Amino acid sequence: MTRARRATSTALSVALLVAVGRESVAHAQACCAGAGAVTPGRLALHETALVGTVLKAGLVTGSYDGGGSYHALPARASEQDFEEDLFGAVRIFERGQLAVLVPFVETRRTASGVTGAGGGIGDVNFAGRYDFTLAGASRIVPGIALLAGLTIPSGRPADSSSAGTLATGATGIGAYQINVGLALEQTYGPWLVGVSGIYAQRTARTVGEGPSEVHERLAPQWTGLAVAAYIFPNEMALAASASYTVEGDATIGGTADTESARRLPVLTISGVAPLSDRFRLQGAVFDDLPISTLGAGQPAAAGLSLTLICSWI
Repeated sequence: MTRARRATSTALSVALLVAVGRESVAHAQACCAGAGAVTPGRLALHETALVGTVLKAGLVTGSYDGGGSYHALPARASEQDFEEDLFGAVRIFERGQLAVLVPFVETRRTASGVTGAGGGIGDVNFAGRYDFTLAGASRIVPGIALLAGLTIPSGRPADSSSAGTLATGATGIGAYQINVGLALEQTYGPWLVGVSGIYAQRTARTVGEGPSEVHERLAPQWTGLAVAAYIFPNEMALAASASYTVEGDATIGGTADTESARRLPVLTISGVAPLSDRFRLQGAVFDDLPISTLGAGQPAAAGLSLTLICSWI
């Protein structure tokens, strides 16, 4: 079973971005590329559209085996992941948003004395959000939002990678991904807390040709995320989030691959600083917690991201 490239599947899914509206209501936004339900640019209450770019860098520190044990990278092995995203969002109706994200991903990998590098466009994500209620509008009823998304296989799967035996040219999973989710959030003075749940379903795909042709399908994926953010009087904000992604056994030729299930815990610390009425700068650091039993069947990495956003009222 070919696996999703880490930079497009998990680092994106837990990048936390915070937007602060002028009407004193703060919002925290979780973004999913491996789950894919929302894009990084979430509109604040007073905004009608935005565009932005994200620069990301990650260093693989080890991996979780199929049994959940964490192992550091062996000597003379390394992997660095880089990503540059372009995204935009526009408001529809009063409480709806539509967004698109286009990722460009690169990988440099060394193993057994061999070094390879490659990259290209990743899997493009389209997403929507509709807020039925708003955080802070009621002391009892939290903000409730429906999330939905579609990721298209515009990237290159590992089995089609042309960047040598290390598959560094892989930039996507090779399948469509449909996402639905629910987000709850509430404000308490300068604090905002929230939880989100996202379900992802991937389509089947065929690998190889002729006698070597194999039909495979990734299992459904569930992602849960909890976030807490503090908004300062000058509209700067700091946030912490913890996410956990669980994926069952993939199917190959109609048979479940019992070594393919995946779990990944991620902790993210992020912040936002408004530069002007239209521009804001956001930064985040993340770590796939290297704790045995929490993860499974997945590389683990640590990294950072920097985001610049321009919005319109």
